[in-house]
Amino acid sequence: MVTRFARNLCLTDWSILMSIMKLTATTAVFAALSATAVFARDNVQVAGSSTVLPYAAIVAESFGENFDFPTPVIESGGSSAGLKRFCEGVGENTIDIANSSRPIRESDLALCTENGVTDIIEVRIGYDGIVFASQIDGPEFTAFEAADIFNALGAKVLVDGAIVDNPHTQWADFNGDLPAVDILAFIPGTKHGTREVFEEKVLMQGCETTGAMQAMIDGGMSEDDAEDACIEVRGNGITVDIDGDYTETLARIASNPNGIGVFGLAFYENNTDSLKVATVGGVAPNTETIAAGVYPVSRPLFFFIKKAHIGVIPGLKEFAEFFVSDEIAGPDGPLSNYGLVSDPELSATQEAIVNEETL
Repeated sequence: MVTRFARNLCLTDWSILMSIMKLTATTAVFAALSATAVFARDNVQVAGSSTVLPYAAIVAESFGENFDFPTPVIESGGSSAGLKRFCEGVGENTIDIANSSRPIRESDLALCTENGVTDIIEVRIGYDGIVFASQIDGPEFTAFEAADIFNALGAKVLVDGAIVDNPHTQWADFNGDLPAVDILAFIPGTKHGTREVFEEKVLMQGCETTGAMQAMIDGGMSEDDAEDACIEVRGNGITVDIDGDYTETLARIASNPNGIGVFGLAFYENNTDSLKVATVGGVAPNTETIAAGVYPVSRPLFFFIKKAHIGVIPGLKEFAEFFVSDEIAGPDGPLSNYGLVSDPELSATQEAIVNEETL
């Protein structure tokens, strides 16, 4: 996918940009990073969100082909894992950028501060949707409500007015319009930013819609405890946490015809030959419904830059500027062809990178 994109990508005259984007590094910067050594690494290193991964990989390959800098190295691992690596410290043995499908947390910032990573530039690249997909020739999983996902996967649900351990074994047990097949779902592991959005915008919403949350509170739970109970998922092989990237989820779906998986929209759109997607709340997931704000399970995507590495790691700032340029991340840019919904405030993001504005 990336190679095909890079071959067909039509860019403006980047040679003009390259002539004005020259790397500068002063002795003071080197000294601030290390009192004993000068950075030897000459390529940008990125890790984190599997949702942001395909976008970052596309941009990295094009950057390497169109700029006088090495192609950045892009790794996955999940948003939380990427931010943990990002916050390990400053220096060539640490990554320069963390991709994330969630905002940075106070706990992330505390870890960064503890390890000397104090100046962080937040870059919002656009928006993405979370989709529920299944084998293209499998059961007719074509329409879900948040309540369906909660009733299928929640550890405790509301049945006949009482909160009980989830008794449902098939989808049709609680919704006759769904297939009469055993419940099996492959969901993002807890280190993925997608998991947080899944919990807040699907499980929590379903818990509220079914009345389960109110029943928990009426039964004596505090609101905080009820919220925790709402996002707890059942085990016993019915829900399976996927700690790898979406390719692992895809492989599980391929070998389990009755399973559903949680994916980012971009990944699904590049695998429509083997997957079909379900509507959520009667709305089909696509760039138009996400841009219009009508698809209920969408979220912003980010990457975070270690400012201390700018001017030291060759091409770091240039890569970030290229990533969010109108030609790449704008509404008519190539990333939109892969499911990214352009940020209407992209110009503000561009300016923040130019000015190296930190959190």
